[in-house]
Amino acid sequence: MKDQSMPISALVVDDSLLFRKVVRDCLAQIGDVEVIGVAGDGKAAVEKIRRFRPDVVTLDVEMPGMDGLAVLRQIKRDRLPTKIIMLSALTERGADATTEALSLGAFDFILKPSHGSPEKNLAELKDQLSQRISAVRRRPTSASKTAKPSITRSPRSTMATKRAVAAPSRRAAGLIEAVLIGISTGGPKALRALLTQLPADYSVPIIIVQHMPPMFTASMARDIDRHAKLDVVEAADEMPLIGGTAYIAPGGKHLEVHRVAGSLRACVTDAPPERNCKPSVNVMFRTASDATGGRVLGAIMTGMGDDGLAGCQHLRNAGGTVWAQDEASCTVFGMPRQIIEAGLADRILPLNQFADALIQTGQKRLAVCH
Repeated sequence: MKDQSMPISALVVDDSLLFRKVVRDCLAQIGDVEVIGVAGDGKAAVEKIRRFRPDVVTLDVEMPGMDGLAVLRQIKRDRLPTKIIMLSALTERGADATTEALSLGAFDFILKPSHGSPEKNLAELKDQLSQRISAVRRRPTSASKTAKPSITRSPRSTMATKRAVAAPSRRAAGLIEAVLIGISTGGPKALRALLTQLPADYSVPIIIVQHMPPMFTASMARDIDRHAKLDVVEAADEMPLIGGTAYIAPGGKHLEVHRVAGSLRACVTDAPPERNCKPSVNVMFRTASDATGGRVLGAIMTGMGDDGLAGCQHLRNAGGTVWAQDEASCTVFGMPRQIIEAGLADRILPLNQFADALIQTGQKRLAVCH
């Protein structure tokens, strides 16, 4: 975690002179942020990153010549610790480039605001930048990230531990009907690492809410699907939810899980955001829990905020199981922290142990069913 007494140093990279000024001014207003320079193209950006070693770089995805992806690849080759926040347009091309940037290790991304009001655009950009800067401050240090991985019970709640140990037989036997995942900042890279380790015949559907705007979730699904053994798709309304497939909630919509004629189906809705999230982890967890009578495993992974807290409370009350990602392997420990501190986590796992744990759970279900 960065020393709280030190300002965050930032470099602004964009080929638009106007947008460079806008981003620089927004960062300057956040407080405890020092903008140490700007760059109008990729080549100048790499030179200044090497020279100044900023904590954060805001990086335009699309630039002539050396674009944002090329800059990111060079930073990765140079093994520089700078956190990269991509700035992207809401276009299919921007979505594909941003998805690739996140898989290459970008910290997060922000959509360039495109409202009719300049004042609204500035306020939204400042708010989004402020959230990312706060997340950079709270991120674990490299030393903590090298700590030995472990699987533990939630330390905050004796009741949560007792419930996990003395769970009803359906949980102990692994009789789940679906795996639910709620995830946000750092999610695309974490999901790719997780889903590509699961077998093509995984026994239950994996239903995912990743906080992303429209087009970006479809791009992410295509990217992970190219590398995974199981199918990875963006969920569509009335789509059957079956084993061997991971379903990602479409950006800008809610994904609910209903039971229709005995089988689980996706229901995509345009209901209002819940706790400023759309798609919402709470909505998906709550409806999936209701549709299955609590026969689900819910996992809360890396991300900002507290989306998923209410959903996990609902799921646990119905008899379901909750896992949380550990702090050391999270890009941002906001969402899992909420679950752990509320005493709702039956297990706390590092990212590199999630796949094996899910495979074991799936195998237990198959053994019971046969």
